[in-house]
Amino acid sequence: MKLSNKIIITLLALTFIGLVSFQVKKNDRYFEIIKNLDVFTTLYKELNTYYVDEINPTEIIETGIEAMLESLDPYTNFIPEDRIEDYRIMSTGQYAGIGTTMGKIEDRHVVMMVFEGSPAEKSGLKIGDEVIEINDNVIEDYDTDEINTLLKGQIGTNVDVKVKRKDSKKPLKFSLNRESINIESVPYYGMIGEDIAYIRLTEFSSGAGASVRSALVELKGEGAKKVILDLRGNPGGLLNESIEVSNVFIPKGLEVVSTKGKIEEWNKSYTSNKNPVDVNIRLAVLISNNSASASEIVAGVMQDYDRGILVGQRSFGKGLVQATRPLSYNSQLKITTAKYYIPSGRCIQAIDYSHRNEDGSIGKIPDSLKTEFETKGGRLVYDGGGVSPDHEVITKGYAPITIQLIKKGFVFDFATEYYYSNLESKPDPKNFRISEKIYQDFTNWVSGKDYSYTTATEETIKELKETADNDKYFGFIKKEIEMLEKEIQDHKNEDLTVFQSEIKRALKEEIISRYHKRQGMIESSFENDEEVEEAISLLNDKVKYQNLLEVKK
Repeated sequence: MKLSNKIIITLLALTFIGLVSFQVKKNDRYFEIIKNLDVFTTLYKELNTYYVDEINPTEIIETGIEAMLESLDPYTNFIPEDRIEDYRIMSTGQYAGIGTTMGKIEDRHVVMMVFEGSPAEKSGLKIGDEVIEINDNVIEDYDTDEINTLLKGQIGTNVDVKVKRKDSKKPLKFSLNRESINIESVPYYGMIGEDIAYIRLTEFSSGAGASVRSALVELKGEGAKKVILDLRGNPGGLLNESIEVSNVFIPKGLEVVSTKGKIEEWNKSYTSNKNPVDVNIRLAVLISNNSASASEIVAGVMQDYDRGILVGQRSFGKGLVQATRPLSYNSQLKITTAKYYIPSGRCIQAIDYSHRNEDGSIGKIPDSLKTEFETKGGRLVYDGGGVSPDHEVITKGYAPITIQLIKKGFVFDFATEYYYSNLESKPDPKNFRISEKIYQDFTNWVSGKDYSYTTATEETIKELKETADNDKYFGFIKKEIEMLEKEIQDHKNEDLTVFQSEIKRALKEEIISRYHKRQGMIESSFENDEEVEEAISLLNDKVKYQNLLEVKK
């Protein structure tokens, strides 16, 4: 009897210990949360009480929050109350202001772009105007964000702007009424061939799908039988707009994208729910390394359904979905809640932020871990690295001299001077050329100005010299290095001639912008656009176009 009681007591004790152990394990996570929040609170209390200097509570807490979120992924962000308006502008493409893009060239705050139909355009502000005062505040020491804040405000309110202008001896003063500014997601569309339409989509803000839809309808009315959808450099935006844009080209009722997350409510499937504009028109989608998120959904959908060909470079590889969660005091948390998957079943997320290297860095998903999928027609496609083009076009970009001339504002300033010297003319974006005389005027104008730059080759030679010096070998190769440096400098002295074709291209786009704003800049760029030229060639060659959409045997 006593033995039995001992056994029963032992079993009860073991059961109790097991239950307690289970409960402890279950509550471990909550205990860790409470413990660390308590540590954080007491740490801040001690800092605030004993730190030698005064601490700004908002700044130090935001620093802590941002450091915490930085350990996750770059798309999970804290949005304090004073930045909510910036986030709303980014997601909707709308704000109340005067309709300019401001920039800084050396120590000058300059109007870089004026939007069509905006208060700035109506009042007479022009690209190239140097803003010196806003509401009687001298802005010399302000940064661009502070200036933009001053220019924005409630609809209908007034803002006074004083500027210096190239053709005016005295500063000019403008009084503008702020209006709702809608940043067009489709800044340009038009015919770029006898039967080829071109649509440029720069962001997936509210109304992007409707803009693409109406543009294609209009262009079909003008005789379009083929279309180029340009998503290069498009960073993405609203998920629902990627569905709307896709629906322009694919039938109603097809899956566009699905999302999968930790919380079941984020596991959703989205389908096209409208009648398309055209499911048969020949389509080329331009993508680049900076085409991300919603851009990749649209490009991936067109590829997965074999609806059109992708031309350009592999896209960025952002397959993460964000949602905003309200926090106290009107702040918000933009948080990654899921990954999205396109119709073939692949996720295009290129970087695994959840598994970092020992040093805290992140790496791209290796090819060995990528999974093979098939398009509707059986073509092989892969996950884990963005969307790969069906026809790759490698672009080299601008040479260092061109980049420096743009960066220093010399191309911008010369275009402004050209405009005020040629007010009577209004060059056509498609036909305007930088003549030899205009280019000679530019080279004369830029001579004597400081546009010095260091090439990648020079940086490599500098590293070689340092390494050779550390290895005690510099004396043996000093003569050869000096000869190489001299040869590079001799070539750099000829760079204005060697790279004149691309410098002319930059000058052309900047000059045209003075007369035709954003639309003109885009239209003038077609002449030397390799990807557009390749897309036109492929769309015009039915055999090549079909071959890209067929399964490779």
